[in-house]
Order: sequence, then structure tokens, then C-alpha cells
Amino acid sequence: MKKYLSILSLLILSVAMQAQNDTTGSIVGKLSDNEVEGQPLPFANVIIKETNKGTTSDFDGLYSLKNIEPGTYTVEFSFIGYETLQIPNVEVVAGKVTEVNTGLGASAAALDEVVISTVSRQDSEVALLLEQKSAIQIKESIGAQELAKIGVTDAGTATTKISGVTSSEASGDIFVRGLGDRYLYSTLNGLPIPSDDVERKNIDLGLFPTRVIKSVGISKTYSPSYSADQASGNINIESRELAGSKELDFGIRVGVNTNAVGQFSDFKVSPNQDNAYFGFHQQNIPIQYTLYNQPWDPQTANAPVNRRYALTAGKKFGEDLKVLLTASQSSKFEYREGEFTEYRNNNRYDYFTDVENFTQTDNTTGMLNAIYEVSDNHEIKATSLFINKLTDEVYESGRNGEGVVFEETGPAEGLNQFVRDQNIKQTRLWINQFHGIHNFSEKNELNWGVGYNLVNADEPNRIRNEVNYDGENFIQLGRMGGYQQRKSSQKIEDNEINAFVEDKITYSKPEDDAETKSIFVDFGGNYRNKQRDFVSRFYGVIERPTNTYNPTSLDNLSSVFTIDNFRSGNLKINELTPDFYQAELQSYGGFVSFNYGKNNWNLNLGARFQKDELNVDFRVNNYPANRPQFSNQSYNNVYPSLNFKYSPTENSNIRLSASKTITLPEFKEIAPFEYVSQTGQVTRGNPDLAASNNLNFDLKYEFFPTSGQLISLTGFYKNIEDPINKVQDRGAAGVFSYFNAGEEANIYGLELETRLELIDNESPEGLDLEIAFNASRMWHQQDLREVFDGESFIRTFRYNNKSEIGLQGASDWIFNGSLNFSTESDDPFRASIVGNYASDKIYALGAPEAQNEGDVFYNDEIIEKGFVTLDLIVSKSLGDHWDFQLRGQNLLNPEIERVQDIRPSSTGIETTQTVRSYTRGAILSLGINYSF
Repeated sequence: MKKYLSILSLLILSVAMQAQNDTTGSIVGKLSDNEVEGQPLPFANVIIKETNKGTTSDFDGLYSLKNIEPGTYTVEFSFIGYETLQIPNVEVVAGKVTEVNTGLGASAAALDEVVISTVSRQDSEVALLLEQKSAIQIKESIGAQELAKIGVTDAGTATTKISGVTSSEASGDIFVRGLGDRYLYSTLNGLPIPSDDVERKNIDLGLFPTRVIKSVGISKTYSPSYSADQASGNINIESRELAGSKELDFGIRVGVNTNAVGQFSDFKVSPNQDNAYFGFHQQNIPIQYTLYNQPWDPQTANAPVNRRYALTAGKKFGEDLKVLLTASQSSKFEYREGEFTEYRNNNRYDYFTDVENFTQTDNTTGMLNAIYEVSDNHEIKATSLFINKLTDEVYESGRNGEGVVFEETGPAEGLNQFVRDQNIKQTRLWINQFHGIHNFSEKNELNWGVGYNLVNADEPNRIRNEVNYDGENFIQLGRMGGYQQRKSSQKIEDNEINAFVEDKITYSKPEDDAETKSIFVDFGGNYRNKQRDFVSRFYGVIERPTNTYNPTSLDNLSSVFTIDNFRSGNLKINELTPDFYQAELQSYGGFVSFNYGKNNWNLNLGARFQKDELNVDFRVNNYPANRPQFSNQSYNNVYPSLNFKYSPTENSNIRLSASKTITLPEFKEIAPFEYVSQTGQVTRGNPDLAASNNLNFDLKYEFFPTSGQLISLTGFYKNIEDPINKVQDRGAAGVFSYFNAGEEANIYGLELETRLELIDNESPEGLDLEIAFNASRMWHQQDLREVFDGESFIRTFRYNNKSEIGLQGASDWIFNGSLNFSTESDDPFRASIVGNYASDKIYALGAPEAQNEGDVFYNDEIIEKGFVTLDLIVSKSLGDHWDFQLRGQNLLNPEIERVQDIRPSSTGIETTQTVRSYTRGAILSLGINYSF
């Protein structure tokens, strides 16, 4: 893999200034009838004088002229009985949409009444809706214009503004139509991107700030040109490109978290911050030497104020080359306070009523994008994205002297427990991509892409202390096990090479045929090779005999771990055999799709052959040595797809889609490494986990009242064979694992989406009002499997008289909405109120404790309760250079709560108990941006 890095690095150096972009631009807009109070004007003629290229407006007054060579033109609008209007100096820019909106009437319109704007194709709300209207698959996107309007700061939040999409506060996963991380597939510019976290298949989309994003799209139906490893859809981020000929701006944002403000003078960070500089951490000494050469107690942060600095610079060189560089660095502080309880077999084991989390996150991002036009028909695009995320976490519980860890001490001792977990996580992600578009003729377009990804996701020095505490003065080091005072490290390195090639041969285009036929064949192939090296090391400290050292304070544990105390022999170092696994995913496939469209209907049939080889070799503690220390899986399948579109009118579509896909297990779901959370809960993989097979059906009606408005209703159904679930493992103390817990799962759902202009004021100083709203209702069920080997009973996943259960992570109801107020004056004002609600969802399935008595001895499922979020964003421009923005995020500061039904065998009475709760705090910030 190292040789691939060297080769690609040379390739990057040699062509880093090359890139891909469209060689032509478009003119789109809306014509209104000045004689009937600005109603849409259909069937008007629109002509570019210099080319004689023209079109007519549709029933809603919308028109679109595509594939126009860059330049300055005169656009002529005419209608029988109305004065002809000519608009000179309309500039068409390659890769951009020029929007010209005007009206016609019996008398000529003044040119200052014409509204002309030029934006990137994927930045424009109108362009994205036009793309959605004409797309073959069911696809929804949100562009930079709308992201800025509603104050979205990252790609992860952006996806939750699309219908049927929500996120789990507990896990951080994105859920599309109730299906979470393992059922999604993430790409950047159409090429796969790796995960930054051992716990997830997909990368944390929150790592992508909106200033590097052109648009975020979700294809909810399967296209054979993408990997079949998906069930709920493909999330694709389009990286930003230079708009215009030059750009230079600088922005700064400052703010506070309302929870963190209360800890302003005592916001805790780990001692790892001594080795962190500008968001980059460097471990100076091996972890085993930090046991006595580094403090064990937390420190205090300086000025825990959220802040962000951002710079964007771009320039066009000559006629062929565009370069854009964007860089930012941010720091944010978050404080959570709540409670944690763990139940096993319906009895309370561990509980803390004063759980505190202090989190500091530093994010550094840099992206270089270059576009080079080799010739009129050949273009290359290069994108290099670097992300460095440093997260420092301090977790404490039991400081009030009421914490309990099961069987740590006896009741007669009068001691409770205190736990502190300090961790620093550093993720460094480097994505390099090259894309090319080659128009060999008007009817033959070849696209290709190649990428290299490198991820280092490390926990270089995690510090954990578990002590016994009487709530006043007496402190005793935990004595049950050799690793209650420990330091550990974890390193992950992922190397990935991926590529695709796609050739589209068009036999007939609508403008070529009087019957408006669209006939083409699309074929190509994909390749992906991802390799992971993982290693984890644990070093514990044992005190012999007990009570040799009693710290004077919970904040002075470092006084115990001195070099002299180790040399005396009273402190002994325990070292676990390192855990490691090596994994490789190799996937390659070929695809073909045939499209036939005529007049108002279109049929697209496609198929993909894909071979996936998934190999994981591991050596981990707490796994039986007599069992195979590997998992090798291979899948060869053909994945068909069908997409049918019928347009009963020019502004409406009916779509039908069907497909078959697969869901592969992830490395972390297979490798039986045990990851211990701050609260002590353990998650491990399952080498026997198998892939799921999925059938997907969608039926959608969409209506576009105008170019910027949409009303749609979608019904969908999914059948998942052998669904993968996160389950509380049987007979294990607080251990979660992954199983094919059911034979099949079925999901039915409805999605409603609207984007409407409630007030469209003709005066630039007047106030416009838009509303965007989407809602989803889902019904979901999966059976719980009983496993047999022949007639011999092996195990059951049924518990508490339940043979069926809902799908993990699926909410019955999801609502997203926003009210957007704006003016179109020289100094525009914008304000948005954005709300979100997702109802209760299953965080983890339950499990029987006793296989033959699962109705009595069991752990019930854990439910993450639904909650409402509300954001307010207000922005104002002053002149050509200054922009100001005030944000209030998570203003309601709802309680995040996970609950579990508990029925102790001693009483037989079932009650609902909280197992985790906290609030995140509201975030208030002020941003200032200056454009040169």
C-alpha cells in the first residue's frame, strides 16, 4: 500500500493544477405576465440573438437554455401581442447557471426591472430543483445557497434537512428512512470516502464544514453505477469550486455554549493538552512511560469560548485554469451533565447521578480544488482535502459520593465509586481525487475518477481512574481487577485506492427527434481496495497492598503515581497483550443501464455485477484461542435496478423504482475487539456476522408549482433478509455486539415534502417568506430469530415474550421545517427559524439472560427518546464587503434521554427507567465575514 501512496503522491504533484468542470453554461429563469399581476407567462419565446438558439417557457413561465458556450449575449423575449424585450450583456460562465427573471407586457419593461444572477449549478436552489425534476432516479439535494440561509455549518447537519433523514444523538449515526450507518454509502464527488471512526462504516459528515461544500445529495434509490453496498441510499458531497474569476474573503466567528459558560472558570481538559499545538497532538513518549512521567489529573482550559477562523482564496489563470483554496480552524467547547444507570437481568448494577462530560474539539480543514480545461471537449479536475480533528474529553461521575459500581465494595465499607476517563482522539484524513470528462463526440461522453484516501484515527493516550470514595476525605484506589488505574492507546490506519470509469453513448436526444426521444446506454466499472491496521495497548497499575496510598483529593491522584512509588514495588505495572486486527475489503464491479424515453415517460433498466471480498485477521484478548482467529467472506451477485418516470404535465412527475442491494458487515462489526465506553459499557464485533440482502421499492409523486417550489409524496417499502442489529449479548456484563438477530425486516413509509413561497414581494425592500417542510411516517418490524443446528437448539434472540421488534435506529415520525424571511435589497437581510423532531427509536435491542427462560430473565431494549431542536439564524449584508450573522442553535436545549423497561423478578412490576440523560446546551454565536 505504501507504494501506491508514493505513486499517487507523484501523480498529485504532476497534475495538481488540473481539474474538471463543465465547458458550457446555462441560462434559466421565469417569465411573468405584467398584464395579469405577475402571473406566469407560458409559451413565450426565448432566443439568444447571437446563436439563434431558443426555447419556449413552460406552463409555469419557466425556461431553460443549456450547453451555451461562455460569453456575453443578448437574450430576446417575445410573446404575441406583447412588446418584445431584449436584454444585452447577459454573461454565461462555464459551469454556472445564469438566472434571468423578467416580465412581458403590452409596454416595454425597463431593464432595471430584470433580475440577473449567476451561481454555481449545485449552489442554486432553482438549479437543484430543476435537476431533481429531470433526474432519472429519486434524488434530493441541498445546495450552498440554502445551507447558508438556514445556518447549517457542516455536511452532517445538512443531511438532516432532507426528508426522511435524521441523526441519533446517542450514536451519532445518520439514519435515512430508519436505516442507519451500515445501510448507507458515502461518497465525495462520486468516489467513496473512508470512515474516521472504528465504530462506524461512514465518515463523520460533521468533519466537512459547509465552506468546502457545493451541495449535499441523497440518492434514495439505487443506481448501478454506485456500489451495491447500500439499502437506504447514497450520500454524495460535491466539493466547492471557484465561482467567477477571483475570490478572497476572511471570516471569524465567536460564540458560547450555554452549558459550558457555567463552567467557564473550571472547564476541564486532559493533561494530553500539554502535547497539543493549534489542534495537532504529538505523543512525545511511549504510553507505558506516561504512567509515571505524565500527570493523571485534568487541567483547566483557557477561555472556553467557541471560535472559528476561515480564509478562502481563488483565482482564474488565463482562460483554462481555476484554483480555489479554502482553509479554516475552529475550537468549540461542550459541557454535559446528567445521569447514567445500567441494568442487567432487570436489576440495577451501576448508577451515577452526577455524570459530567467536558469536550473540547479543534478542527482544522484545508481544501485545494483546481480545474483545468485541456480543450473544448476534455477537462480534468483535482481535489485534495485535508481534515484534522482533535477531540479532548474528560468524563467524571461519582464526585457527589453516591456512585455505585456493582460488587466493587461491600455495603459495610461505606464506600461509593468515582470514575474519571480522560481521552484525546485525533483524526487525520487526507483525500486526493482526480476526475476527467471527455466528450469524444456529441453523443459519447466518458467520465472517470481515481482517488487515494489515508486515515489515521488514533487515541494516543487514554487515562482512566476508578476509585472508592466515602464522599468526604477517604479515597481508595479501585481493587477489583488490574486495570482500574490505566492508560491505553489505540491506532488505526486506513489506506484506500478507488476508481471508476463510465461511458455514456447517446443514440437519440430530445432535440434530435420530433417525438422527444431520449435513448442512451451507460456502462462502466468501479474498483475499491481498503486496508486497515488496528492496534490497541493497555497498561494498568496495581497497588499492593491495598490502602498503601490514599490520595488526599480526587483532583490529586497524580501524587500516587510517582517514579519512587513504582520503584518501591508498591505499585506494579500490568500489561495486556496488544489487541490487533488487519482487515481488507476488495470490491470490484461492472454495470450497464439502458434508458429509453419518449415524450412524457422514461424507462431506465440497469444491472450491476459486484464481487466483494472481506477478510479480517485478528488477535484479541477475551476471545477463545481455540476458535478461528479470522473471518473471510466473499459475495458475488448481480444487482438489478428499474427506474420509471411518467410526467402527466410539464411540472409534475410520477416515479417508480425497484432494486436489489446488499449490506456488508463492517470491519468493527466483525473483529471481536472490545471497546469500553466512558460509562464502562463494552461493544465488540462478531466474526460470525453475515451480510444482509435488501429489496427496495419506491413510488413518488412530485409537483413543481414554480421553479423554486416543490410538493412531493413518496411511498416506499424495504425488505431486509438477515438484518444486522446491535444487541445486548447474552450472559455478558454490559456487552453489546452485532448479530443477524432476525430472519427478515420489513419497512413501510411515507414521505411528504414541500417548499413554497408564501410571500414573493415585488419590491426589493419588501419581505419575502418561504417555507420548507418535510415529514416522514414509517412502520417497521423484524422477527427475532431462534437458532437451531438441525434439531438442536443453539440460542434465541427472543425475550420478554417478544418474537418481533422494531428496527434499531428507526423513528416512526420525523419532521423537519424552516421559515425563511429575506429581502432582496442592495444590503439583503435574511432570517430563518429551523426546527427538527424525530420520535423515539431503538438504541439497542434487548436479549435473554437465560436462553431457556428468556421471558423471565432478560434485558429489554433501550429506547432513545424523541426530542425537538430549534435554531434561529439572522444575517445582514452591509455594502459589497461585510456580512454579519447571528446564530442561536439548539435553543430549546432539550434533554437527551435513553430509557429501558425494567421488571425485577422480585416484584414483577414493570417500570420505565432512565439509563442515560443529559443536555448539550444552546450555542450562541456571532460571525463576521469580509470579502475583498
